[in-house]
Amino acid sequence: MSQSSRGRAVPWLSWAVAVAGAVGAACSGQPRSAPAAPEAGSPPTISVVRVVERPLDVVLDMPGSLEAYEDVAIYPKVTGYVQSIRVDRGSRVRAGEVLAQLEAPELVAQRAEAESKLQAAEAQQASAQARTDADASTLEKLQAASATPGVVAGNDLVLAQKTVEGDRSQIAAAAKNVDAARQALNSIQHMEDYLRVTAPFDGVVTERNVHPGALVGPAAGGAGGAPMVRVVNERRLRLVVPIPEAYLAGVTQGAEIPFTVQAYPADRFSGRVARMSHAVDVKTRTMAVEIDVQNADGRLAPGTFCQVRWPLRRPGPSLFVPSTSVASTTGRTFVIRVRDGKTDWVDVTTGLSAGPLVEVFGDLRSGDEIAARGTDEIHAGVQVRTRPLATNS
Repeated sequence: MSQSSRGRAVPWLSWAVAVAGAVGAACSGQPRSAPAAPEAGSPPTISVVRVVERPLDVVLDMPGSLEAYEDVAIYPKVTGYVQSIRVDRGSRVRAGEVLAQLEAPELVAQRAEAESKLQAAEAQQASAQARTDADASTLEKLQAASATPGVVAGNDLVLAQKTVEGDRSQIAAAAKNVDAARQALNSIQHMEDYLRVTAPFDGVVTERNVHPGALVGPAAGGAGGAPMVRVVNERRLRLVVPIPEAYLAGVTQGAEIPFTVQAYPADRFSGRVARMSHAVDVKTRTMAVEIDVQNADGRLAPGTFCQVRWPLRRPGPSLFVPSTSVASTTGRTFVIRVRDGKTDWVDVTTGLSAGPLVEVFGDLRSGDEIAARGTDEIHAGVQVRTRPLATNS
């Protein structure tokens, strides 16, 4: 190599050594020195884009679960033996249809005893009524005789009147005894009605846990035991979707929401937002939102996992910037705004992404110029020249 060639290679070698030293310092964890200052009178040129304002219209995939609109575990209200059970898993039932028949000999004996007590009370009431009628007749005769002075003693008349009043009190007491005995009999008869286990609504039996001869009773329900049968209304379903709290502002009552299930991957189903719990689960930071789904053909089954296409919208328009414009350091997230030829770090909070753009919240306005590539290498307060990027979408 000639001496002149060696002289030309020295500046290049010095630049390479400087770059290698900077990279080595960055890899070793040492503080990175500021980039080399541009030549005097020649500020660096950076590509810029503009902040755009537009409505947020993003669709997210969220998990959901189908539940029966009505789901009842049926326990017997009285203790007895299963005499017969007429349904099994998968049976369709109508409201009021008999599902099972129980037998309880104790209730038969109790009903016979109650009937006997009612008859005895009615007999006592009839006896009191007859006695009252006789005493009332005697009183009438004494009153008629007392019209003739000296025939009836006044004391006898008073005694007859008191006797009739006492008889009438006994009639009232006997009537109450009859009513109490009748109520006791009706109670036992109602208990006997519970021996017929019926369906509370139209639906399908999804669970059956007893067979003829089994001893069942109401205690099983309180002890967490298995129900006799379980009936669900599968013609109308609840699609429960846990919505993260950050997206709750976009929940609209009555909005139609599409979803898919694995059983029918080529079909798209939909329902309308009907209810929300209005409380955020502190463990998952989500709120349960229910979507009513009509299932007249019965294709969808309770318990099915769904993939919900949830639309997210804001009450007003949002500001968007390219995702490459957002820079982050240990302590802040920011974009680099260029105003009057000088850079300025503007702290922002990011929201949802819409393609290559990301929603930002901060001290920005629509039309502001920001660096297309956000990096902490571009310091705040630096004089720069700008050139527009080819696209902002």
